[in-house]
Amino acid sequence: MLCNRLIQEAKELLEQGKTEAAQLKLYQVYHGMPKHKQLMHMLEEPGIRKLHEQIENLMLTDMRKEQARALKEELYFTIDERGREATLTEKGCQAMNPTDPDAYVLPDIVTAMSEIDGDTSLSPREKAKRKQEIQSIFAEKSEKIHAVDQLIRAYCLYEKDVDYVVQGNQVLIVDEFTGRILPGRRWSDGLHQAIEAKEGVQIEGETQTLATITIQNYFRMYEKLAGMTGTAETEAAEFRDIYKLDVVVIPTNRPVRRIDANDVIYRTKREKFKAIVDEVVECYKRGQPVLIGTISVETSELLSRMLQRENIPHNVLNAKQHEREAEIVARAGQKGAVTIATNMAGRGTDIKLGEGVVWLDRKIIESNITLDDYVDGKRLRDWLIEKPCGLYVIGSERHEARRIDRQLRGRCARQGDPGMSRFYVSLEDDLMRLFGSERISGVLSKMGMVEGQPLEHKWLNRSIENAQKRVEQHNYAIRRRTLQYDDVMNKQRELIYKFRGEIVRSDNVRDRIYDIFYEVLLTQAEALLDKKDENSINTYLEWVQTTFPVVVDASEVSSKIDDPEEITKIILEKVKRAYEIKVEVEDPNLLKFLEKQIILHAIDTHWQEYLRAMDALREGVGLRAYGQQDPLIEYKREAFKMFEDLMSSIKMDIVSGVFRSATSMKSFQSFITSIYQNLSTDKGSSAVEDRTQQTISNKVTSAYTRTTTQTASSPVLHPTPQKRTKVGRNDPCPCGSGKKYKKCCGK
Repeated sequence: MLCNRLIQEAKELLEQGKTEAAQLKLYQVYHGMPKHKQLMHMLEEPGIRKLHEQIENLMLTDMRKEQARALKEELYFTIDERGREATLTEKGCQAMNPTDPDAYVLPDIVTAMSEIDGDTSLSPREKAKRKQEIQSIFAEKSEKIHAVDQLIRAYCLYEKDVDYVVQGNQVLIVDEFTGRILPGRRWSDGLHQAIEAKEGVQIEGETQTLATITIQNYFRMYEKLAGMTGTAETEAAEFRDIYKLDVVVIPTNRPVRRIDANDVIYRTKREKFKAIVDEVVECYKRGQPVLIGTISVETSELLSRMLQRENIPHNVLNAKQHEREAEIVARAGQKGAVTIATNMAGRGTDIKLGEGVVWLDRKIIESNITLDDYVDGKRLRDWLIEKPCGLYVIGSERHEARRIDRQLRGRCARQGDPGMSRFYVSLEDDLMRLFGSERISGVLSKMGMVEGQPLEHKWLNRSIENAQKRVEQHNYAIRRRTLQYDDVMNKQRELIYKFRGEIVRSDNVRDRIYDIFYEVLLTQAEALLDKKDENSINTYLEWVQTTFPVVVDASEVSSKIDDPEEITKIILEKVKRAYEIKVEVEDPNLLKFLEKQIILHAIDTHWQEYLRAMDALREGVGLRAYGQQDPLIEYKREAFKMFEDLMSSIKMDIVSGVFRSATSMKSFQSFITSIYQNLSTDKGSSAVEDRTQQTISNKVTSAYTRTTTQTASSPVLHPTPQKRTKVGRNDPCPCGSGKKYKKCCGK
C-alpha cells in the first residue's frame, strides 16, 4: 500500500514537472519494493530511468547520506536487491507491535553490562543473574528480528518458479546456472523455513552445518589440477589468481560456422517475448529447428503458453520436466522442432541435426572453409544469412555471466555444422535494471524508442557485454573475499580433521587421553597459580578436585607454586592412578570404544558450534570497517582466539567425559566405590576422608547418563534413568563440573 501511494505521487509530480520531488519518491519505492510492477513499467521510459540513476548516484555521496537514511526510515522495510538483503526499519518495528514499539529494537547490551558492573548494591550472584537476563532478552529479540527479515526476503526477493519450485509439498531450490533442481539442498539461516511458510507447505527443521569448505580450497587440496571446458576463456584471470593455472584455447576440429547475430533490444518484456514467438513461427514455417534458452522456469512456461496460442508444437525442458531431459534434447535438432530449455548450460548434450535441416553440401561441412571464405562467388556467411539452416539458438535474456551465454550459443553449429544464435533483451531484464549503464539509457533516449520497435547495433552489444563484465567482476570480488575468509579457517579445519582422523584410525586412545589430562592441568595451572596470591593454590586445587576424582592437599604442592609444570606432574600421577582404577572395573574392549566415542563426540559437538559462531562472526565483522578497522584482519584475530577457546572446550569435555561415563551402571558404581576406598586408604585422615566423600558424591548423582547415551549403538551401553529434581538449563550442573547444565550433562 505504501509503495502504491508513493508511485502514484511520483507520477503526479512528474506530470507537474517537479522532477526532483518525483526522484525522491522513486528512490523510496526502489528501496522498498524494487520489483514493483508499476515502477518497472515507469523505468522502461529512458528519461525516467535516467532520473532514477541520477538520484541513486547522488544518494551515495557523503552530502546526501543522511537524507538517504531518512527517506529509507519512512518505509517499513528496505530491500537491497543486489545483495539480496532485507532490513526492518524503525517504522516497521512499530507497525509490527504497536503496543510495544521496542519489541523489535535490540537493547544496548554493552551499556547495560557496564551499568550492572558499576552497581555496587548488587552481589556477584545478582550481577550474574541480571547479565543472564539481559543476554536472554538480547538473544530472543535478535531471533525475532532475524525471522522477520527472512520472511521479508522470502516474499520480496525469492520468486516461485525462478529461484525455487514447489513439488510434493516441498520447496526445492533451482540452480540459477543450470536450471536443475538441487535435491537435498536448503537455504541456511532460516530462509528456507521462511519460504516454506510463504508457500504454505510443511516447515522442516533447520539443518545443522557439520562441515564447510569453499570449492576453491577443496580443489586446492589436490596436488595436480587440470580441466577442460568450452567457456573458460572469459574466466582466465580467476583461474590464474586462484589456482595458478593458465587457460589455453584449443582450436576447434572444424571451423565454427555459427552466425552470432546482434542482440535485439526492446523496451518491455512483453514486446520481447512477442518478438521471440514471431521469430519462432517463421523458423517453424521453413522447418528450421529452434532452441530457446530461458533464465527461469517462469519464463519457459510463459513462452510455452504463447507458442500454444500460435499452435506451434514444442517441448519444454526445465526443472519441472528434468526426467524427460534425454528424450527432449535428442529430438531438438529434428526438422521443425521447437525446444524451450531453462539454461542449457552444463547439460553437455550434443544435439544431432535431423535430415533436411542443413542444405549445405557435405563436402563444405567436412572442409576447412570458414564463414568468410567464398563459395560460388559469395561469402559463406552471406549464403547462410540469406538462407538460414542448422539449429537456431534464441536466448530470451542475457545471463549475468558471459560464460553461460557462450554455453547456450555453443549448443548449435557443432562439428562444422551451420547454425545461428541471437539474444533478445529488454530494459526490464534483471541485468539491465541492476547493472545496465547510463550510456545504454542515453543512447536509447536519443534514438527515441517507441513501443514494439527493436534496436540492434554492435555498440549496444558491447555495452551489454560491459554490463556483464561488471557483474562478473562483482561476483569474482565476492568469491575472492569469501576465499580470503575461508583461508583463515582452512588451517583450523586441517588441524581439527587431523586430530579427529588420528582418533578414528587409532585402536587405543588412552595415551592421547593422558596427554589431554596433562595439557588441561598445565593450562589451568598457568592461568590460576600466582605466587603473589596465597589463595591461588586453593583455587587451583578446588578446580582439580571438582574436575577429577582425586584429592590433593595444598601442602603437597604449595612449595612448588613457582613451577606449574612440576605441580602438573604431581597431580597428573594422581589422576592417572584414578583412571587406572576405572580401567580395572570396566570391560576392556567396551572401554576402548567408549573412550573413542567420548573424544569424537566432544570434537563433533564443539566443531558444529564453532561453525555457527564463525558464521555469525563473518556476518558481523564487516561493521568493523566503520571503526576504521580492516574486517579481514579483525576476522583473523577473532578467529584465532575462538579456535583457542574451541580446543580448550574440546579438551575440557574429554576430561569431564572420561570420568563421568561408563560401559554399565554396575561398573560405574564399582569405580565410585574403588576410588573412594583408594583415596581414603592413601590419606587415612578423617578430614581428607570427608573431603573425598563430598567431592565424589558431587559427581555421582548424574554423571553416568551423558556419554552412554551417545554410544547407544552398543547394546551394553544403555543408561539407567534416575529420578532427580528438574535442573534448569542455565543452572549449575549437579555433576560438579562448574559449567551450566545445558553445556554439560544437559546436552
